[in-house]
Amino acid sequence: MKKIWIAFTSVVVLSFIVLIWVGTEVYQTQPPIPQTVITKETQEVLYTIEDIQIGQNVWESIGGMEVGSIWGHGSYVAPDWTADWIHKEAVYMLNAWAKKDFNSEYDALDVEQKAALKARLIKDIKTNTFNETDKSITISESRLAAIKENIKHYTSIFSEGHEEYAIPKGALVDKEKLEQLNAFLFWTSWAASTNRPGKDYTYTSNWPHEPLIDNNITDDSIIWSGLSIVLLLFFIGLLTYYYLLNHEKGELLDKPETDPLSNLKLFKSQKSVLKYFIVISLLIALQVVFGIVTVHYTVEGQAFFGFDLANYLPYSITRTWHTQLAVFWIAATWLATGLFLAPMISGKEMKYQSFGINFLFFALIIIVLGSMLGEWLGVHQFLDLTTNFFFGHQGYEYMDLGRFWQIFLAIGLVLWVIMVSRHLLYAIRKNDASKHLIIILLLSVIAIGMFFFSGLMYGENSSLPVINYWRWWLVHLWVEGFFEVFATVVIAYIFSQMKVISLKTAGYVSVASASIFLAGGILGTLHHLYYSGTPVQAIALGATFSALEVVPLTLMGFEIRENWNLLKSRPWMQKYKWPIFFFIAVAFWNFVGAGVFGFLINPPIALYYIQGLNTTAVHSHTALFGVYGMLGMGFILICLRFYSNRVWQNTKLKRAFWFLNIGLIAMVLLSLLPIGIIQAYTSITKGYSFARDTELLYSPTIQTLKWLRMIGDIIFSVGIFYFCWFAIDETIYNFKRKNVNS
Repeated sequence: MKKIWIAFTSVVVLSFIVLIWVGTEVYQTQPPIPQTVITKETQEVLYTIEDIQIGQNVWESIGGMEVGSIWGHGSYVAPDWTADWIHKEAVYMLNAWAKKDFNSEYDALDVEQKAALKARLIKDIKTNTFNETDKSITISESRLAAIKENIKHYTSIFSEGHEEYAIPKGALVDKEKLEQLNAFLFWTSWAASTNRPGKDYTYTSNWPHEPLIDNNITDDSIIWSGLSIVLLLFFIGLLTYYYLLNHEKGELLDKPETDPLSNLKLFKSQKSVLKYFIVISLLIALQVVFGIVTVHYTVEGQAFFGFDLANYLPYSITRTWHTQLAVFWIAATWLATGLFLAPMISGKEMKYQSFGINFLFFALIIIVLGSMLGEWLGVHQFLDLTTNFFFGHQGYEYMDLGRFWQIFLAIGLVLWVIMVSRHLLYAIRKNDASKHLIIILLLSVIAIGMFFFSGLMYGENSSLPVINYWRWWLVHLWVEGFFEVFATVVIAYIFSQMKVISLKTAGYVSVASASIFLAGGILGTLHHLYYSGTPVQAIALGATFSALEVVPLTLMGFEIRENWNLLKSRPWMQKYKWPIFFFIAVAFWNFVGAGVFGFLINPPIALYYIQGLNTTAVHSHTALFGVYGMLGMGFILICLRFYSNRVWQNTKLKRAFWFLNIGLIAMVLLSLLPIGIIQAYTSITKGYSFARDTELLYSPTIQTLKWLRMIGDIIFSVGIFYFCWFAIDETIYNFKRKNVNS
């Protein structure tokens, strides 16, 4: 074990050293926010640094990434404002010059005339005019005219509404805020179309793909994409060889003839945890309802089967709540599982455990409802910008809740860490065979509490590259990193208690799995930051290590087989059939959703063209729900199975399991993936802005594919209904039980 612990420690320490080093580069090389934007010929000041920074706050307040996207990060109905601004600006300037020089539209010119104007455009747009002395950006009169035309266009969209973008009328009516919002949109487009000093690529490494200004994929992106695929194949072969060589070397156990957990001692605090499962089930149902409304906006703009819903619940709110509730209920499930298992692991219930569980329960409800109300108030412009930052809508996907609610949740997590850790420390002091398993579980618990604070590392006026850097620490490292380690260890502990693997083997496998996963997972965070105003190191390291993230997922077939064989090993194992079935589904979706569909968008050459298209939605649905959602449901079922004293009627669970999985498959194959492929082809052949344009997204083919999603959505929703029905019914039954150990 000493060697594997050294490997684990080395992986974690070295990975974070590199990740933090890249972070310092992000701070030092990010696109500059100018003190002034001035016109070259007249010295007219168009924008100031305050306009741009406040404009970012305005963008956040109307929903931010839930209303279109910036640099490819955000929602899919409205355009990517950066790409759209660049394209419209380029088209306006080319047409203005064509009319002036040739009395014609640009598209009607011959090849040589087009080439001359395009070269002029590239020189005007891509030349970096940032002055280090006075921190100003200089633009030409030609560009100023294009910018003013864009200002009119976007002012109209946000004030008058745009049905196809699902933006309601009056989303933003304050003239000063509209001007500031346009200043921020200009700056994001300037950074994405202006070359870095001394480089032949932009601050966003030439993203988005825009042929009119020669924004094409960089050599670095191509080189590191190729290397990542080579490394992927090499390490898959290496890990498979290692697995086949060692996976049978664990301690052999005679599987017991009867359930070792049949006389499991239950504690008073475990009963207190049960109410979490009722609230979690309601959150799951509510998330699906908002998901249905959100996806319907993509086909009917601002209405829901004719009813003008957008006036009350605009797309930006329903999508915010849909994504945020997913994180809330999945995280709450895992936290409740930790609280449920803690006294089982220690064999002792600590003082005030039930009180702490009840406190966290009510805190969870306050945070969920309070943050949702704050987001609604913020988007409807009832809050000033600073109040919105703290209590309203921060504007960043998966962490939209205001800073106050984030801090409240962070405090709750600290309390959770204390409550679970004291049980684990008590168990570790026993110094028995479970020691190493419990140590890695303790480390994951501490990491879950600690790394949530990464979401507090930026301020109200921090720049977009800095915010994105810390945002992905939270979304990727917290959710996909340390929660995954926690889940792996919890499952290993459960199986060890069933006596199907030894505690020693469970400990070894857990530490080894965590080492392998985090070897790619920590630095794999950078694959989210290829084109977010970050330096080229993000592309190099992100491509390399995000490929390694996929490596352990290739062995999921073995895990599925072993879990299936486990069910058949002893008759009493059928008691745990449905929790194990959900764990099998996790393994399947880990391979398909996180592995196949994750790698589909991970290499720089892929993400360059398809970031923010429906291919991203394919990965997010199959990974977030398929892996983490199914795992959360499996945890609910295993806790209820440990607690319940009655034989389960399997009809509801059988229907829930199959409807959920079939519905998710149908949702992806009938709608999301085909739309994503069509968008990807358009992005590659014509340019990124065309892949997000309403002409494509509201074309007959795409509209038909959107409606086809209803098939998968309905099947999936039926599965949700049966699961929530079972979970609530079983929880209420167990909550009413009186013959429980205390």
